[in-house]
Amino acid sequence: MRLLHTSDWHLGRAFHRVNMLGAQAEFIGHLVTTVREREVDAVAVSGDVYDRAVPPLAAVELFDDALHRLADLGVPTVMISGNHDSARRLGVGAGLIGRAGIHLRTEPAASGTPVMLGDAHGDVAFYGLPYLEPALVKDEFGVEKAGHEAVLAAAMDRVRADLATRARGTRSVVLAHAFVTGGEASDSERDITVGGVAAVPAGVFDGVDYAALGHLHGSQTITERVRYSGSPLPYSFSEADHRKSMWLVDLDAEGAVTAERVDCPVPRALARIRGTLEELLDDPGLAPHEEAWVEATLTDRVRPAEPMARLCARFPHTLSLVFDPERAPDDPDVSYARRLADRSDQEIAEDFVAHVRGAGPDEREQIVLRDAFDAVRADEVVREVAR
Repeated sequence: MRLLHTSDWHLGRAFHRVNMLGAQAEFIGHLVTTVREREVDAVAVSGDVYDRAVPPLAAVELFDDALHRLADLGVPTVMISGNHDSARRLGVGAGLIGRAGIHLRTEPAASGTPVMLGDAHGDVAFYGLPYLEPALVKDEFGVEKAGHEAVLAAAMDRVRADLATRARGTRSVVLAHAFVTGGEASDSERDITVGGVAAVPAGVFDGVDYAALGHLHGSQTITERVRYSGSPLPYSFSEADHRKSMWLVDLDAEGAVTAERVDCPVPRALARIRGTLEELLDDPGLAPHEEAWVEATLTDRVRPAEPMARLCARFPHTLSLVFDPERAPDDPDVSYARRLADRSDQEIAEDFVAHVRGAGPDEREQIVLRDAFDAVRADEVVREVAR
């Protein structure tokens, strides 16, 4: 069976101030063409179809267009909700849409109920594990402590239990939306840390032939059987070095995996440039970036006059301007943002406690802080879904 693995469309999202809907529509056209020309048997969409729980109308219309075009091809599509989606909204009409071959899997309780597809070699069971917010699904899966590994492991136990009842030789594909150990994050993914831990081990997917992952925006191979497709478009300058693509995956009669990357259309190259304003304006080596979307970091010790206007004269698609003056690390004028770089909310809170009290929090107090952050994040998820 040949399947096309994609994820993280984030329909409705902009790139800085650039509306990406046109580029997203171009990607959908590319997806449909790939399915037709490469004789794909099934499409797997591993979450974050939309960028937010209540997407703009134009994004919903594009999604509707994508569903119609995929259904017209007669190629089954299995799709799960991600942490940006509203599972309830995405799943509206799932039963009816399923009759057209578009299988929306948004209910955690149905994790162990597969979509059964077949080819000349027999059955392939597709299990859809929507994003599992630990605080909201721990009771469903009977786990004592809310955590990503615990709820995902419980969901996979249901998958393996169901697979054990299937005919011998049944192959299996799992769609999941999670942060798996070994994956490389970018700046554009929403934090899903719970209890100070975001990642789950790849071994949680043992027992299935292929795990089609979503959440991380870079295309990555965790193992030969566990892969991220990445987002089809860039959504932050941290993705400047990404090669945006989908995975074309072949499962042979025994469930062995071969995979090929299929590149996605690039609306415009991304470039991150750094130096003083005069260096950026004069450096001939930067000529290839003159038509790119640019993030410029200025290192001038004194902020120059009209930097954006002057940069745009050479780089008309400059979208982000960062000031990072060259200073010694112990310089008292080092920016607040730089001091907080790469530090979690938990670490920042612990630093604050140490600042006001003269000593950092003890182990019990660290747990209180962690639980507070988890409760706030879970409450935000509930509020967003309820909108």
